Amino acid sequence: MRRILRGPRPEAVPVLAARICALVGLLNVAAGVFPRFRHSRLHTVAEVLPGALGPFAAAAALSCGVLLLLLAHGLRRHKRRAWRAAVVLLPVGAVAQFTYRHSFIGAAISLALLALLLRHRREFAALPDPRSRWRALANFVLLGAGSIALGLVIVSVHPTKVVGDPSITARLEHVLYGLFGFEGPVGYTGNTSWTVGFSLGALGMLTALTTIYLAFRPEHPAARLTQDDESRLRELLDKHGARDSLGHFALRRDKGVVFSPSGKAAVTYRVVSGVMLASGDPIGDVEAWPGAIERFMDEAKAHSWTPAVMGCSETGGQVWTRETGLDALELGDEAVVDVADFSLSGRAMRNVRQMVKRIERNGYETRVRRIRDLGEKELERIQRAADDWRGTDTERGFSMALGRIGDPDDGDCLIATAHKTDEQPGAYGDLKAVLHFVPWGKDGVSLDLMRRDRSADPGMNELLIVAALQAAPKLGVARVSLNFAMFRAALARGEKLGAGPVLRAWRGLLVFLSRWFQIESLYKFNAKFRPRWEPRFVVYRSSRDLPRIGFAAMQAEGFVTLALPRFLRRATAQRRPCPHQAAQTAEREVQAV
Repeated sequence: MRRILRGPRPEAVPVLAARICALVGLLNVAAGVFPRFRHSRLHTVAEVLPGALGPFAAAAALSCGVLLLLLAHGLRRHKRRAWRAAVVLLPVGAVAQFTYRHSFIGAAISLALLALLLRHRREFAALPDPRSRWRALANFVLLGAGSIALGLVIVSVHPTKVVGDPSITARLEHVLYGLFGFEGPVGYTGNTSWTVGFSLGALGMLTALTTIYLAFRPEHPAARLTQDDESRLRELLDKHGARDSLGHFALRRDKGVVFSPSGKAAVTYRVVSGVMLASGDPIGDVEAWPGAIERFMDEAKAHSWTPAVMGCSETGGQVWTRETGLDALELGDEAVVDVADFSLSGRAMRNVRQMVKRIERNGYETRVRRIRDLGEKELERIQRAADDWRGTDTERGFSMALGRIGDPDDGDCLIATAHKTDEQPGAYGDLKAVLHFVPWGKDGVSLDLMRRDRSADPGMNELLIVAALQAAPKLGVARVSLNFAMFRAALARGEKLGAGPVLRAWRGLLVFLSRWFQIESLYKFNAKFRPRWEPRFVVYRSSRDLPRIGFAAMQAEGFVTLALPRFLRRATAQRRPCPHQAAQTAEREVQAV
């Protein structure tokens, strides 16, 4: 898609402050760790920087260097808390420079940086990110591992002062003892043992204090849909849900929402790794979209989040770029089948027709119903089967996944099931495969998930899609949205005769990545049903943000996750008293294959 406008660049002061913090941090760490560096010409520069505190220079330099490195990212993102920490740190550094080193230059640099931050304090107003107690555990693990690695360097950079030739095990033991403030088995001559001991003790104390702080600070949970938010969104979908096939996925309960001032439009989102990630088009009246988009951008600016939209339509991309100055890039295509035009006859549908006939001859039958028409026991069995048949330990899906099956409020959802009655019933009766569709206005459905028993015959998904398309007219469904195929156009053009070397190379890379991300397989699967392709776009602020947005999208979709192992999640689920509560939990995501 053509580039419309570029968004505003980050202000120079926060970026400059972040770079200075990172530079000072690296210099202080180097000055505290490497003895030769402390006597080099570069050390004459490092000595006037905050953190070199007289006789405790090594330990103080390490502590200050690590803190400044941690602080730099927050300053770059305009965080108010990072600004406050810097404002507190710089006067301490100035006093230390003057008191311990009698360095007027060091104190002057600290105060000059402090003055710069105070003068531009309004640029550091971003609110905190969502956080939980897990941040403390992550800090303990990561900073603890970093402290051990840095401690091994500290213990090993004094070869001429070491007594004997201690093994790597002895050095590691010395580091672990030193982090807790005890003397280890490695001996040094002169005052080196004090330098090493103070440095290791400072790293251990820094790890402990930051972990304690993160563990006991107030939680700031991520935004979630409230019952009132969900009711308002359902009202908007009743009026305008036919416009976007992804509209119903806005009802995922692990998303936040911002409404336009008039309440006639809304944007739902999730914050992942500092990226405020929306999916699909805004919900509601197109005329009210600008108001909801403005609220979305204001929220992103207030928290210094990177705004991004995944999978919006061409109309949505035009509105986003016009109202915000963001850029849009074609991401792929959505496969939409018009029920009136679908038929199994003809040469183009021969493979699908033969596969469906073969499976039916093997004794399989299909049922296509609304969720409201299922009995409680059958619904529970389908929920358990869909969870157990998931192909990965982590549940995937965000932009085209609802996150639940069988919620009482989702009675209009469509479910297609495959059964084999001539076999002995298993744990899920005669159930062999499940497809779940969410409403797309009054006359459409959008595919949510596909799950099947791995022991069933191949072609279960094709069988159920054909069954759903054939049953659609009786259910009042005129259009069916299937899977989203990323980079579909590149794959299609790259395999044609006459494709250039660049296009062939790009297609080759996509085919290679398909081993992990189902890029080519989803395209070929969708193409079997002869759909029309609707382009979908990613909206972003700057090309430099694309890697970060891509990583955040992979996290949201479940390809990158730090979730508990599956057996632990299952044990937790078994303790829930009611299967409907399990289906309603926002933590459950489903795969939109």
